[in-house]
Amino acid sequence: MGIKSFMGKRAEPEKPAEVPMLVRDYMTEKLITFRENENIMDVVEKLIKHGISGGCVVNDRNELLGIISEGDCMKQISDSRYYNMPMTDLTVGKRMISNVETIDGNMNVLDAAKIFIEKRFRRFPIVENNQLVGQISQRDVLKAALRLKSHTWSY
Repeated sequence: MGIKSFMGKRAEPEKPAEVPMLVRDYMTEKLITFRENENIMDVVEKLIKHGISGGCVVNDRNELLGIISEGDCMKQISDSRYYNMPMTDLTVGKRMISNVETIDGNMNVLDAAKIFIEKRFRRFPIVENNQLVGQISQRDVLKAALRLKSHTWSY
């Protein structure tokens, strides 16, 4: 005769809560955007006011046209001073990067981290149906990693 257990049936182990893993779960949706004909000095003011290092350039239909960064603004200011050119006619369209790489919102956020490392970019726009829907930054990926760490990684 075998040993009987008086503890009863064992409970099923608790399944860990599902942690979002997609870029869309961590991307920023309320973006500071710029227009192609906007003055560079206005962009500089917005960058400083909002504490951001760059942003997407869109048209009236919210279609992505490019990206403008602090570095792009600094190049324009430096060139204007060097060549003694007026600052009044400097527009975003003249300095923005128009060949923009984007990331799919349905991509795994850890795969996005690898792309950040490979491309050495600080931010990627997310576009769906030709519309800018968000942006993910390196900081967003780091926030995701902290959230995922407590659920999946042992330390």
